[in-house]
Amino acid sequence: MQSNESKKSGQIVVPGDKLGVIEEFEPGPGTYVEENMIYSSATGRALMDLLNKKVSVYVGTQVSSFPKVGSIVVGQVSDVQSRQATLRIFQVGNRLISGFFSGLLHISDVSPRYIETMYDVCKAGDIIRARVISDKNRVFHLSTRDRDLGVIYAFCSRCGHELSFRRIRMRCPLCGNVEHRKTAQDYAKGEL
Repeated sequence: MQSNESKKSGQIVVPGDKLGVIEEFEPGPGTYVEENMIYSSATGRALMDLLNKKVSVYVGTQVSSFPKVGSIVVGQVSDVQSRQATLRIFQVGNRLISGFFSGLLHISDVSPRYIETMYDVCKAGDIIRARVISDKNRVFHLSTRDRDLGVIYAFCSRCGHELSFRRIRMRCPLCGNVEHRKTAQDYAKGEL
């Protein structure tokens, strides 16, 4: 994504951000030139050396977590429909991320067994561990087919209390409500 304005020294830049023109600056590390414009080729901080007339991008040592195909992610269900659920991904691998990414969990990617409706898999507010199986069209498509993937924390749709796992059903210890979920084998055993 290219911006219309040049960046200032010290600002965070991403690949494609305009940093200046070659008449003003010499391109340094982390930059590239296209049609007399200098652009960032990396994510990092822009450094405009006004004394030496040089522009560079310095990549920080902290690598930002970004979901990739094959990544294990954790997210909260924000919406459920009969054929799919939308998640707000807040963790990639073991790293919490600032902000969130959106992911889609389709009914065909939930379990190797037949699932009639997504309402038996998860509800809004549940926390799910899933694998990224595609990032086609800039949408993260998720799967919970493995035994260690699925709902890791579920909440009662009546009273909001955390559900307890009882055999094949989820039960609310507060109001007694019984619900269905596709749980991970370590349901409610880990910390977020």
